[in-house]
Amino acid sequence: MSRILKHPAQSVNTVEQLPPSPGQLARTRAWSHRGFQIGTGILILLILVAIFAPYLAPHHPFQQSLPNRLLPPVWVEGGNWTYPLGTDQVGRDYLSRLIYGTRVSITIGLSAATIGLLIGVTLGVLAGYFGGWVDHAVSFLLTTQLALPGLLLAMALVFFIGPSLIVVICIIGVLHWTYFLVVTRSATQHIRSLDFVAAARASGASSRQIIWHEILPNLSSKIIVIFTFELGIAILAEASLSFLGVGIQAPTPSWGLMIAEGKEAIFYRPWLVVLPGMFLFVLVIGANLMGDGLRDITSPEEKS
Repeated sequence: MSRILKHPAQSVNTVEQLPPSPGQLARTRAWSHRGFQIGTGILILLILVAIFAPYLAPHHPFQQSLPNRLLPPVWVEGGNWTYPLGTDQVGRDYLSRLIYGTRVSITIGLSAATIGLLIGVTLGVLAGYFGGWVDHAVSFLLTTQLALPGLLLAMALVFFIGPSLIVVICIIGVLHWTYFLVVTRSATQHIRSLDFVAAARASGASSRQIIWHEILPNLSSKIIVIFTFELGIAILAEASLSFLGVGIQAPTPSWGLMIAEGKEAIFYRPWLVVLPGMFLFVLVIGANLMGDGLRDITSPEEKS
């Protein structure tokens, strides 16, 4: 009997290549998304500046030096390296106040966006899951909120209650939950009709268990994207209130307040307005780039 000899390579079983997991796809998109990388880098850098502000600031942000008031930055004639970005109207180091202002903006942005997240996601999930009179009641609240002028209402509330850091955070958070509600309500209405939710309901899971274990995990990517956009909106809202005099009060370093204090000298000392405006622009654009990148990474089919 003749024997058929097989090549050794033919006896080796080939391993089928598995398709990449959703996490691997997301990481691949993140590494190739330039806007996401830039936005994330800006936010990480500014958060580190806020955390290590006492070590980075060359002077105390409240320290005044009247003989050195309104010094220009080092690149302008008359500037010196003791105050690299100059001083303000009472001789406080501008660089130190900008660094400490990062703490105020990021703290208010994160805290206010978190409050808006809790309110908007709670109402949106309840309205989308239960429908009926719950949906009608939440829709009425949404319509009422959208009909109110947000900035004017925030100014009135802060003026009535009294300006402070906690009051500004709470008011901005309470007035900025509509985006969370609209997106989560629509997404919840879609998810509740899917087969895995019906299977969970048939297995005896309660509404609370379905919301916590089935719906919210599928909303997490959308919630994170909205949170990054709301972060930038909350930071701009705080700067607007501080600029108008009803937000963060002096001598606390706030970029909006610094712009308001420097607006009278904008024509002959423009850096008093330009520098805090640049810091504010960079922080907000970083949050928006990160949010736009997260949207493209988690839901590439919705990319505009």
